[in-house]
Amino acid sequence: MILVYDGTFEGFLSLVHEVYYKKYVPHAITKKEPHANLLDEVVTIEYDEAKAVKVFRALQKEFPKEAQKTIMHIFLCDTNPFELDLLEYIKLGFKNQKELQNINNPHVFTIINLQKELFRHYHKYSGFLRFEELEDGTLYAKIDSKFSLTYLLGAHFVKRFNNQNFIIHDVKRALAFAKYAEEAQVRSVADFELPSLSDEEEKFKKLWQTFFKSVAIETRKNERLQKQLVPLVYRTYMSEFIETKVFKVLLFVHWIYC
Repeated sequence: MILVYDGTFEGFLSLVHEVYYKKYVPHAITKKEPHANLLDEVVTIEYDEAKAVKVFRALQKEFPKEAQKTIMHIFLCDTNPFELDLLEYIKLGFKNQKELQNINNPHVFTIINLQKELFRHYHKYSGFLRFEELEDGTLYAKIDSKFSLTYLLGAHFVKRFNNQNFIIHDVKRALAFAKYAEEAQVRSVADFELPSLSDEEEKFKKLWQTFFKSVAIETRKNERLQKQLVPLVYRTYMSEFIETKVFKVLLFVHWIYC
């Protein structure tokens, strides 16, 4: 059996509900209608708010806080096919919470390692993220990450920046973490022309690029080591690795996280 859902966290909770109450035993879970053979039974699970809320409350009641965070973290690993392992992880937790740390279970092993990979990317980006100042004083940064890191990075920089307004824009997913005054949320985005960089930002960007080049010792240049320390995947929007950038972002049209 193949189960199909809409790719949202709420849709996945609706799927968990259906698996429990209709006794489904899927061998695959997908976000899109699969090209199944004649022997495969394909069932599409529609999002149901009441069912999703019921499962969410059950998770809050039955699962320890760390396991709840793990479930949320795994859902940020949206480029990996995590759904079947996460479903089994949830089913296991409802049966016996102690088993959620049993790495001899292949589903638990996969979940734990995927969470570790997520946090490796998060810690890298928290150090490599480059903000630039807009005309209104807002700091703006772009990312193009393997996993959905917008919320984790936003929460990190809320603590670091205190009263500073900033935007972290995930270009690939059309999401942005926006912090203005006392309000901080992840938003989906649509077409919007970003304001120009401030005059001071243009000056400091050039100074930083000049500094980066001037401190380099040509005879000791080691590109292989440099790529190990700062992999290419993190360099896309790093000021020191680009001469010029044109910023075009999207307008926030609705909230997706509270």
